[in-house]
Amino acid sequence: MNTNPFKKSVILALAILIPAIAAPVIAKEKLKIFILAGQSNMVGHAEAHTISTLFHSEDARDNQLTELVFKDDSGLSKKTLEDQLERAKNLDELTGGVSNDKIKAMAEGAEKTALEEKVKKHKETHEAYLAKVTSSCVGSDRVYINSIADGNVKSGKLGVGYGGGKNKLGPEYGFGLSIAEKIKGPILLIKTSWGGKSINYDFRPPSVGEYPLDEKQKSGGKAEQIKKNASLNYRLMNESIRKVLGNLKENHPDYDSDAGHEIAGFIWFQGFNDQFSPEFRNNYKNNMIGFIKDIRKEYKVPKMPFVIGVLGTGMTAEKVGENQVSIGQREAAKAPEFKGNVLSVESYKDYSLFSNEVYQRGWAKNFHQWVTVGSDRPYHYLGSGTFFVRLGDSFAKSMAELIAKQKK
Repeated sequence: MNTNPFKKSVILALAILIPAIAAPVIAKEKLKIFILAGQSNMVGHAEAHTISTLFHSEDARDNQLTELVFKDDSGLSKKTLEDQLERAKNLDELTGGVSNDKIKAMAEGAEKTALEEKVKKHKETHEAYLAKVTSSCVGSDRVYINSIADGNVKSGKLGVGYGGGKNKLGPEYGFGLSIAEKIKGPILLIKTSWGGKSINYDFRPPSVGEYPLDEKQKSGGKAEQIKKNASLNYRLMNESIRKVLGNLKENHPDYDSDAGHEIAGFIWFQGFNDQFSPEFRNNYKNNMIGFIKDIRKEYKVPKMPFVIGVLGTGMTAEKVGENQVSIGQREAAKAPEFKGNVLSVESYKDYSLFSNEVYQRGWAKNFHQWVTVGSDRPYHYLGSGTFFVRLGDSFAKSMAELIAKQKK
């Protein structure tokens, strides 16, 4: 049968074109941007391998967090943690702890050489376990981050290594992974954090006025320099944020300029350095309120969801409740003008009590057990990855709650 080739080509073209015309155009999601800022505990000084302490817990939430942060084929479990801690205990018994006292006390000879060789093999197994845990931590294809964590400045897909060192983490890791389960679309975290900074001086918000010099500062010959450096980290924070906002495609490959972006929330975790001066700690509430208002004005988001991490290095409700900084943070979150758009999160509730138990036994004598579950001092929440993953998750839950309220 003869067919008209022109007619045939027109029919074919229409067959291709009509479904394309009829198909609905799916709008891309806005890029959701979350800003994280603060001092050293926002920097994060937890070695990633300490996250495995989550396996020690029987808590349902901790079990869910292990599924969130570890790869499906990691092979890690409560048993692997317990086996590691037993090996670490044996290693500490052989060596005497971090100082290797037992080996140093031995006379030179075959017995000492044999023990040194045995210890060497044990340490290799110990280090292999720690490396395995770190390599088993997941990365994210949806969540990207641009981070300043003291001298560790980097950007890319969210994973471990955005804390104070190449294998360290702060609350950004747990927060990013957790918030990705709660909202749609691409997510970008902007983290700016520097250790040893106060809100009363370094992050001082403009609306609270100039930093008042005391008599000693006025007469010390550095008055002008002190005035100049007041609010320095507040300015550096905003400069860094603005720089990222000006290069969104560079910071997240799924950013679509037609869909646009929104600053979806702010996480603040700071307070340690404001404890030690009556002026600093007593002004914390007003400084925090001013900070929130100034940030919202700076980025033209009048009701930007804002989460405050309450300083919780005191570990217990009683001790934290005695801390004027912690009280100021709670009171700021409850200010009437912030109803429905600011929440505080109690960091002490996420403390790794098991890590503290090992630390209190004497970390030096029980060194290899200690470094399995912690990696820093109490003022850094023991450098516990378990703590920081929990806290990041707590931040995400509160942030999701605030976002949901805005949609009502």
